[in-house]
Amino acid sequence: MRIIAFMKILIVNGQNHKGNTWNIGSRLVEKISCPKEITEFFLPKDLKEFCTGCCACLKDAAKCPYWDKKQPFFKAMDEADLIILTSPNYCMMPSAAMKSFLDLFFTNWMSHKPLESMFSKKAVVICTAAGSGAAKSAKLIGGNLANWGIPQITTFGINVNAFNWEQTPPKKQAKILKFVNKTARILSKEKPARVTLKTKFLFWMFGGMQKANFGAAPEEKEYWQNKGWLSGVKPWKK
Repeated sequence: MRIIAFMKILIVNGQNHKGNTWNIGSRLVEKISCPKEITEFFLPKDLKEFCTGCCACLKDAAKCPYWDKKQPFFKAMDEADLIILTSPNYCMMPSAAMKSFLDLFFTNWMSHKPLESMFSKKAVVICTAAGSGAAKSAKLIGGNLANWGIPQITTFGINVNAFNWEQTPPKKQAKILKFVNKTARILSKEKPARVTLKTKFLFWMFGGMQKANFGAAPEEKEYWQNKGWLSGVKPWKK
């Protein structure tokens, strides 16, 4: 197996404390067998704001009232080879902090102004719950990343029936470690992310909407035109 020479990893944790969800994400990063540079954020500590729906970002990302606080995230997203999002499951949903994070970066969706770099990235979503709903939460977050254009997304949701790693039943711990080891082996391989038919279809569909002037703002169509995407250029082909 050829190992990746170097990997930049971005971790965004949907909680401030280092509980079960953070623990799994950290174990995964530790197991990835290549030199790596890690950028890690904790929510809401590193981004407390909520989207106000002003839509200023549709015209220009820098016009968002929280641009200064979002900019470090944009930079880390753009540079990362692997994006890991972790969130506990609260009331059958991702944490409010994680949902707010996704809201604040909604222009990353292909229906708006997707980042070209997203189409070559890999992502992992990890969710845990003391009771039930973890898999559903992971799927919801993963769905957002798919709409960002990220082609290879692994989601893992597990109901641990515990509030910390020490209380987690041995069978649950074994299942978690099996996921960590398997996923780390896959991510460590020197193999680029492959753009799926689903990603290509969404890109084509939203490109058609922009051509037909069905975007949310004229600046979106201009963005697509400047990228050459409305003239046949594909972001995953460099």
